[in-house]
Amino acid sequence: MDGAFVDGIWLLLAWALALALIAGGLVGTLLPVLPGAPLVFFGLWLIALIDRYRHVGWPTLTLLGAIVLLTVLIDFAASALGAKKVGASRQAVSGALIGSIIGVFFGIPGLLLGPFVGAVIGELMAQSRVEQAARVGVATWLGLLAGSIAKLALCLTMLLLFAFAWFV
Repeated sequence: MDGAFVDGIWLLLAWALALALIAGGLVGTLLPVLPGAPLVFFGLWLIALIDRYRHVGWPTLTLLGAIVLLTVLIDFAASALGAKKVGASRQAVSGALIGSIIGVFFGIPGLLLGPFVGAVIGELMAQSRVEQAARVGVATWLGLLAGSIAKLALCLTMLLLFAFAWFV
């Protein structure tokens, strides 16, 4: 087999993997099961590696890494802040996380309702009143929604910064 052909196949596979990582990462900003921003980062890093860092170097990749750390912090803080603002219990926060994960298997309705239902069940398990459990469920859901929107915005920012570094 010709060496150039084999190199071409590896290059094609590397590009396919990079694009799959980026696409999976963007989906992961909305699904709690996938680490969205890290996947986007590794996809972009792989593209820079394929290019031998000619267009995108370490300064840009370091900035992108800092954005990834910010998204991870947002991921941990978003639901907790929403829940804690209304006095949620630890069980409610755990319930929201479990509800998010289970909700993935039920499509869009599960993604929308899973965190809310999980937070309500968790709060009720903590011996809370139904009204308080409902408030906690709504606050937790709003926190998760705000966190997802922020993570998606940061991942899109990563893509724009990468594209800017590539073309400028």
